[in-house]
Amino acid sequence: MKRIIMLFMSLLIFAAVGSAYAQDAKPYKEGHVTRVSFVKVKPGQLNNYMKYLAGPYKSQMEALKKAGLITTYAIYSEEARTPQDADLVLTITYPNMAALDRIDEADAIATKTLGPMDARDKAAMDRESMRELQGSLLTRELILK
Repeated sequence: MKRIIMLFMSLLIFAAVGSAYAQDAKPYKEGHVTRVSFVKVKPGQLNNYMKYLAGPYKSQMEALKKAGLITTYAIYSEEARTPQDADLVLTITYPNMAALDRIDEADAIATKTLGPMDARDKAAMDRESMRELQGSLLTRELILK
């Protein structure tokens, strides 16, 4: 009888602790992570920059997507409020924060799609003649439960 009472008391304590823990749970869960980059295209360079985005950039993004390193990417045009504002917004969405740590896999894909590091560095310098990166931010979706 003592064992049954002890077992019953243990179950009550376990239920009370579990209930208290459930009340402290977050009302949301972490979702996808998106990098947002703001780009100011230099005068007369929109078509050239869009060719780059439709070519090497798209090839790399599709390879990253196929490998599961990103879930999606997008390009948006933006109406600049001032002459200094970005006129293109590029987004890359990752499944979670951990995907950002898969640098070796992403670098291997970049080497296959864009060439060795020296070629990628030169291409990055060439793109500066077409556009100026205004900045970027990293944002995480919070999904309400």
